[in-house]
Amino acid sequence: MTQETAIFAGGCFWCTEAVFQSLEGVEGVESGYIGGAVANPTYKQVCGGDTGHAEAIRITFDPAVISYDDLLDVHFATHDPTTLNRQGNDIGTQYRSALFPLDAAQADAARAGIARAAADWPAPIVTTIESASDWYPAEDYHQAYWEGEGQRNPYCMAVIPPKLAKLHKGFSDRLRSA
Repeated sequence: MTQETAIFAGGCFWCTEAVFQSLEGVEGVESGYIGGAVANPTYKQVCGGDTGHAEAIRITFDPAVISYDDLLDVHFATHDPTTLNRQGNDIGTQYRSALFPLDAAQADAARAGIARAAADWPAPIVTTIESASDWYPAEDYHQAYWEGEGQRNPYCMAVIPPKLAKLHKGFSDRLRSA
């Protein structure tokens, strides 16, 4: 089995991680930080908004089961790519909508994905395409957060179920079997 990697930012990584873990062909989702200037940032530093990092997810997937284009379409359908440096009540550059392509083919696909998404949104897409820089995994307690603490966290309970509902409505053919 061939594995590929995609890195997306679309607000709180707890919320985006929960969406992508539900997809058939996704082998793993890791929450972390990318796009900033501080080596080995902590959650507290990134949340402060001064490091330049985005909360992001690194998705490992089997392209024979789900394509990078499919992942892009899910990404654009399950977060708001029209709000600059904001997702809901999360405000700051750390919550920006961004794609971090790992090669030229992903960069081309990212541009095409933004163009596809533009047809579905009433406002302009503000998602950036940024050079992939050093990836820093988030602290252990952030990993698989929805499956653990998230379902007891009021913030997550308010934000994640609507995202999962969008996923189920638009991509039911891409969901893992139970």
